[in-house]
Amino acid sequence: MAGGGEKTKSTIVIKRIKKAGHGHHGGAWKIAYADFVTAMMAFFLLMWLLGSTTKGDLKGISDFFASPLQVAMMGGSGAGDANSVIQGGGASLTDQTGQVKRGNDEEKKKRYQQRQREERARMEDLKLKMEAALQANPKLAEVRKQIRVEVTPDGLRIQIVDDFNRPMFALGGAQVQPYMRDLLQEIGKVLNQVDNKIALSGHTDSALYASGDRGYSNWELSADRANASRRELIAGGMEPAKIVRVVGLADSNLLVKDDPKNALNRRISIIVLNKIAEERLNKAGGEIEAGSVDEVKESLPAEPSADAAPVEQASTVAAAQAAPAPATANQ
Repeated sequence: MAGGGEKTKSTIVIKRIKKAGHGHHGGAWKIAYADFVTAMMAFFLLMWLLGSTTKGDLKGISDFFASPLQVAMMGGSGAGDANSVIQGGGASLTDQTGQVKRGNDEEKKKRYQQRQREERARMEDLKLKMEAALQANPKLAEVRKQIRVEVTPDGLRIQIVDDFNRPMFALGGAQVQPYMRDLLQEIGKVLNQVDNKIALSGHTDSALYASGDRGYSNWELSADRANASRRELIAGGMEPAKIVRVVGLADSNLLVKDDPKNALNRRISIIVLNKIAEERLNKAGGEIEAGSVDEVKESLPAEPSADAAPVEQASTVAAAQAAPAPATANQ
C-alpha cells in the first residue's frame, strides 16, 4: 500500500468521435414542393384565362363538356373563336379569323332559306290577288298588256309600261292620263290590304329635251311622274305611310337597251317590298345598297331553268319590236 502522501493515479479516457457523412434521407419533399408550385402556377393561369375569356367562349367550353361529341361533329363556339382575346383557330396556323362556326352557319342558312321561301310564297299570293283584281275591272281590259307583274328578290314588282298609241302621261309632262289614273287607283286598293312597304320609281326613254340636261331634263320628268303615280295610289285608298321610296331614274335603266327610244322604256315601277328587303332598306337608311354583297346574293332566288329563260326573253324582245319608237320626246 502506497503512502498516504501519494496522489491517486486516475485513468483518462479520451473518446474521439469519428464524423461520417449523413445517411440518405430521401427526396420526396422536393417532389411535393414542385407539385405545389406547378399547381399554383396552373391556378393563376386558370384565373387569368377566366378573366379574359368572353361569355360566348365560356358558353362554348361549357357546351363542349356537356356534349363533346355533338360539338365535335357540328362545330360551334370555342376557345379559338374570333371574339376571343387571342384570335386563332382558323383553317391554318396563319389564319386570324377565328374558328369557323359550321353548325351555327348551317342553322342560320337554313332559317334564312326558310324565310325566303315564306316571303316568296306571300308575294306569289299577292301576285294572284293583283292579277285577279285587274281582270275584274272592265275599264282596264285594254291596258292589261301594258302591265307586268313578277316576283323579284326584293318582293313583287308591278311595271306599267308606256304604249305609243296609249301614253300614260301627257307628252313631256307628268299629267296622268285618265286610264292610268284608274289603273293606279285600282292597284292602290289591293296594295292597302298588305302590310308591306312600297317603293316607286319612274323611268323615261333616252329622248332629250331641247335644252338637254341643263334645264328640265329626264331626271326631273321621271321623278315627277313617279310622284304623280304616288298621289294616284293614295287616291285609290292606299295609306301614305306605306310608301318609303319615290325616285326618278331617267334613262339609266332601260328595259329595251337596243332601242333607247322605245316606248317600253317609259314606265312606272311599283315594288312591294318583302320583309327581308325592308330590313335591308332600313339598315341602310333608305339607300339602294341595302346590305352587304353576301346578303344581296343570299336574297337572290334560284336561277330559272334553261328552257324557261329564252321564252321570257323572247317575249320581251317581241313586245319591244312590236311597239314603234316615239316620234317625239317622252310620250
